Amino acid sequence: MILNKYFGVLSLLVLALPWTAAANNSRSLTLSFPNGVASGDTTHDSTILWTRSAVKGVLQFEVFHKGNLKVKEDVLVEDVNKPVKLKVKQLDPDRNYDFKVTGPDGKAITGHFKTAARGTKPVGLSFGVTGDWRGELAPYPAIKNANGLNLDFFLKLGDTIYADIASPAEPNGQAKTLAEYRAKHQEAYSYHNGLNSFARLQRNVSIFSTIDDHEVINDFSGGALASTDPRFGESTGLINQTELYRNGIQAFFEYNAISDRRYKTEGDLLTDGRPDLYRMQRYGRTAGIYILDARSFRDQDLPGVGNITDPLQIGAFIAQSFDAGLDHTRTMLGKKQLDRLKADLLTAQQDGVLWKFVAVPEPIQNLGVLGASDRFEGYASERSELLGFIDDNHIKNVVFVAADIHGTIINDLSYQKRSDVLQAIAATGNPLSAPQRPTSAFEVTTGSVAFYPAFGDAVLDLLTVIPGGKAILDQLLAATGVANLEEFRKLPMAVKNSAMEGLINQQISGLGYSKIGLQDNNLIKAALKQGGNTALFSFGWTRFDIASHDQTLKITTYGIEPYNKESLVNHSAEIIARKPAIVSQLVISPQR
Repeated sequence: MILNKYFGVLSLLVLALPWTAAANNSRSLTLSFPNGVASGDTTHDSTILWTRSAVKGVLQFEVFHKGNLKVKEDVLVEDVNKPVKLKVKQLDPDRNYDFKVTGPDGKAITGHFKTAARGTKPVGLSFGVTGDWRGELAPYPAIKNANGLNLDFFLKLGDTIYADIASPAEPNGQAKTLAEYRAKHQEAYSYHNGLNSFARLQRNVSIFSTIDDHEVINDFSGGALASTDPRFGESTGLINQTELYRNGIQAFFEYNAISDRRYKTEGDLLTDGRPDLYRMQRYGRTAGIYILDARSFRDQDLPGVGNITDPLQIGAFIAQSFDAGLDHTRTMLGKKQLDRLKADLLTAQQDGVLWKFVAVPEPIQNLGVLGASDRFEGYASERSELLGFIDDNHIKNVVFVAADIHGTIINDLSYQKRSDVLQAIAATGNPLSAPQRPTSAFEVTTGSVAFYPAFGDAVLDLLTVIPGGKAILDQLLAATGVANLEEFRKLPMAVKNSAMEGLINQQISGLGYSKIGLQDNNLIKAALKQGGNTALFSFGWTRFDIASHDQTLKITTYGIEPYNKESLVNHSAEIIARKPAIVSQLVISPQR
């Protein structure tokens, strides 16, 4: 990784500090700090420092700027399975800081973070995003090139563990107790085969974190009645009040460098006292980031479409997603969180903030009805309310960033107004006849760090079993000139990405949705530099770079060939040696 001159000088200063040799001792890190150290929720003047000590006693945190001690505080470790945190305040904006943690046994480990910029001058900004990693697929070579001082922060966008899938940490499958959830997090952030990719990354780059579903259990709806989901074992209250939810979220807060915020008690059954994962942080007037919890407050999802080739089923699902027949809007975000996002986006536009990144674990782009009930497509009224708000208020340069689907898809965003859809249903019975309204917003989904199968292979597997799937699969094979699915899987990654992109376009264009890519929207000025608009057959992460001189946005997706648990066991050296390479890259000029 090439570092600029500033960071090169800083690296030399860090190497000159007398405590670095002990801190870099890998054996000391493994035994005394098995999950490394991290900083997170970093603002222009504060950060959260985090670690887990394997030894009880007093931990000492020290923060340095250019070798000068700024902060020195002690924290008591009483439980070696519970990480500790320290909030550090009164920092200066746009500065690089080093920190050191010394354990009760005298062993030490160091880290680095950078505070957010303030002011009105354009600044450069670089950050990474990814999501979705399973413990049995560690040590995650797909992100090993993300380590370094040239990222301002890194966003972990949910499914930070798979609490409901068996792994060495929990061989029986679903974690239930707090101890079991903690064990799953320890597994994800520990050494495997001599490598700990997340520990290396989090030592050097400040982290923002949010949840999706697997931090608790697959596809849960936190705002639904507990009685609607027998997996939670409770018959009263909401799912976000159950013991299973509380255990999962507590472990998430413990094992991430994040402040434990809660909603105030104000007589709101949905949010009173619940975890508050919404985050907003600006970087001067260059950018703002808005991080959402799309799981804790959502209404119960809709039943999925059984046959994706049946127009009647498709039309009925879309009508339901727009709350046809209801006198209220079903929510994914909860009204309080949605209102905060709207207000922050509007204020950012009024204050002249150029780029606005909305981080939401599930995609907001229209990808078709397959699996749509768990995405924003299943909550189409709220989706239209949010996109309509952005459109009506001329909020420019909004980029949604999502994960969950285990692949990269880049697309501009359009929407239908709910009133238009209800009128279309009344007039023709067809919700698709309502007009699509383009916006200047677009979305980038990121691939998984390590979830097998990746998006493309998962779709191929689904097409072999779902009604109508075989006909679609046959079209894909014919388009690539191969005889069977086995031959298709052997094609080069770029060929498979292009073929799958064509297949998705065929499905969504039939529904009136915008095809994948940004080139078909004259509201967005984008140019592909490498690859295409998808990365569907790889593990990886996505990098966002805003140039300081002209504020153009470069989006780069890195990937490696995916692997499963068996291949990792049998070919660990080869898999760990895989080097992430650029699969897709494009540059977008900001709207002025």
